[in-house]
Amino acid sequence: MKRLVIGLGNPILGDDGVGWRIAEFVQHNPDLPAGVEIDYLAVGGISLMERLVGYDWAVLIDAIITHQHPIGTVISLNLDDLPDRDIGHLGSPHDATLQDALKMGRSLGADLPSVIMLVAVESQNIYDFSEELSPPVSTAIPQAAQRVLELLQSLPVESEPMIRPAH
Repeated sequence: MKRLVIGLGNPILGDDGVGWRIAEFVQHNPDLPAGVEIDYLAVGGISLMERLVGYDWAVLIDAIITHQHPIGTVISLNLDDLPDRDIGHLGSPHDATLQDALKMGRSLGADLPSVIMLVAVESQNIYDFSEELSPPVSTAIPQAAQRVLELLQSLPVESEPMIRPAH
């Protein structure tokens, strides 16, 4: 089973860099299961969908602004359950949402993950030029990284085949 973790965001735009920081934390954690690939991207939509080709399972890590939780709250859900399809790096006014890009990719026969999870941190300052995270977002990194590791450890082991649903 090919597994991919992607830290999304821009590390020079304040809290927008939290996805990268969490991915770094996960990458250097001794509990990271063998064979998990970690990547860092500042893309969304079709470009992000293309990066997911060839993987069975993926977790995306990003800053999120819902205005429904205190800053620094860790949120995790299946990508299909995300209420706003254009949130964070999953959409762009110049591109498709990730969900639409995935639908298009699957219709064209792309080998895309059957499960895509999102782990995000409620953020606020994602447009400020800074390499520093706000204190509540920075404090959330260990908890978010632990959530990513828990998701990875809940997967079947390599020897157990995963049945992919037909798309």
